[in-house]
Amino acid sequence: MDQFKRFWPSIRDYILLIAGALVQAISLRLFMVPAELASGGISGISQLIHHYTGWPIGVMVFVGNIPLFIIGWRMLGGRRFAVRTLAAVAAYSFFTEAVLWLPFFPQNGITNDLVLNSLYGAVFSGIGYGLVYRAQGTSGGSDILARILNRWRGIPMTQSYLMTDTLVILAAGFVFGWQKALYAIIVLYVSGLVVDSTLEGAGTVRTALIITGKCREVAGRILTEMERGVTVLQGTGAYTGSERPVIYCVVTRSEVQQLKTIVHEADAEAFMVIGAAHEALGEGFQPFRKQ
Repeated sequence: MDQFKRFWPSIRDYILLIAGALVQAISLRLFMVPAELASGGISGISQLIHHYTGWPIGVMVFVGNIPLFIIGWRMLGGRRFAVRTLAAVAAYSFFTEAVLWLPFFPQNGITNDLVLNSLYGAVFSGIGYGLVYRAQGTSGGSDILARILNRWRGIPMTQSYLMTDTLVILAAGFVFGWQKALYAIIVLYVSGLVVDSTLEGAGTVRTALIITGKCREVAGRILTEMERGVTVLQGTGAYTGSERPVIYCVVTRSEVQQLKTIVHEADAEAFMVIGAAHEALGEGFQPFRKQ
């Protein structure tokens, strides 16, 4: 049992890797390829080559990642990260062809609507990428190339992704037509949003900084009425030079309005800033878990 607990984090990560690769492959075969929507990176290049040659996309994805993987081995964040990236690429390449072997799989897609293919392709693709990233891996292609450009030329990662994916979509415009290239841009954008949601989950919370002359009353009502923890920080006004307590607390999105009401009722002259936090771990929120 102790051995299982010891290896469970790694087992869980590889389960996520395989699941993520499968979801990506389904997105590619069910929505992207039938609608001729080129995804970014090596997958998109493989789609373009497949359009003219008929060569297997999965094989080309794997072969195309080999030189990038060899060059970028030292840039992949350590041996464990690199091995998981290799596993994700291999699984994605395999599933891209394997799903076609299923007798019930609709090889020509399930709809001819470009909008539906774009949206569903983006959602499925984003979920797949998000699962792979949660497993501390990458899907190769643009991920590896972006790291190589960042290390070699000092190009920021975001610009590297933009450059590589833009070039692929530009090429797709000449091959599949500019209307589909525009839809492919929508796919990239929406899939990025879905990746963030998959990584962060529904745990987005709100943080509040409250500067008030009635610190005890405001803090007391938050503690008793909302049952949320409160931390009182010491602040100094730069203009007046006077010391003012600052209340810091974390609440869920649904509790923001209640917090505003409490602060307004306790001190109408209070100053409050509400910000967004991606995750809250600890008492009252999500428990800490070993990754």
